[in-house]
Amino acid sequence: MKRQNIRTLSLVVCTFTYLLIGAAVFDALESETEARRWEFLKNVKATFVAKYNITPEDYHMIEIVITENKPHKAGPQWKFAGAFYFATVVLAMIGYGHSTPVTIGGKAFCMAYAMVGIPLGLVMFQSIGERLNKFASVVIRRAKKYLRCQQTEATEMNLMLATGLLSSVIITTGAAVFSKYEGWSYFDSFYYCFVTLTTIGFGDYVALQNDQALINKPGYVALSLVFILFGLAVVAASINLLVLRFMTMNAEDIRRDEAEMQSSVDGLNYESESTGKLLSCGQLNNYCSEIEEEDTSVCSCTCLGGNSFTAHENEFLLDQGYHPADIITSTISLKRMSI
Repeated sequence: MKRQNIRTLSLVVCTFTYLLIGAAVFDALESETEARRWEFLKNVKATFVAKYNITPEDYHMIEIVITENKPHKAGPQWKFAGAFYFATVVLAMIGYGHSTPVTIGGKAFCMAYAMVGIPLGLVMFQSIGERLNKFASVVIRRAKKYLRCQQTEATEMNLMLATGLLSSVIITTGAAVFSKYEGWSYFDSFYYCFVTLTTIGFGDYVALQNDQALINKPGYVALSLVFILFGLAVVAASINLLVLRFMTMNAEDIRRDEAEMQSSVDGLNYESESTGKLLSCGQLNNYCSEIEEEDTSVCSCTCLGGNSFTAHENEFLLDQGYHPADIITSTISLKRMSI
């Protein structure tokens, strides 16, 4: 089995194993808390319904009103500022779910817009990531020259460390900013930044959704958009390095397989198993790209060498009653080789 197939199978097994481990850990961490929260909510609901004598239909209507009203605390979601924020979230594949189109035209345009915008965004982020890696390699090379290092070239590990450090700076700085503007704890803000820049986008924390921020805080809106776009570009730079590394490993495996295949071809026994006859140079062209001058004829007994076959070229050299002496000239030496 080829190394590429083994690597792919190993990745599949490791991924599913990782999924199983993640499911077990989340189950242990979250299931008990979920049960307690559900019991608490049921008790609050029962108390509320009994206190105000609300019918189940009225309570359900209250739930709908509260849920639908939540996005409007940020201001109009579909004016230009809110629509631009939504388009950015779509193109970046974050998908918070804080606002969604409700009209048929809006849903149809959203699908068409995403079909064009998502590939465009991927190409843009990938291109920016490549430029960032190039810039980082120049900075690293000059820093090594300044420090008089023996190896001045920027290695893949150097670039990974640089992009990882830059990603950490962006996330930690963004967490401080969002903690100030949104009133979240620093840990929750850090969690929001990580979920956003990895394009997970759960939607449990979404910026610009309080105090009419989309209308009253244009600077904060611009800062949030810059954070998303620049942060995703840095993440794309890191992903670009990982993709290049994986492609390099595949290329190395392909070259190794080709070398092994060539070695196998060079070691073929050219003696026919069915008739015991020896194939000529012309018939061996399917197996060998080049035959040494003195290795034209190879078998397990005394063989012919040289580069001249006269009239017998491109025919079976050995037939019933045929003697090699017929085509031996004074310049051809005899040679014995075993494969």
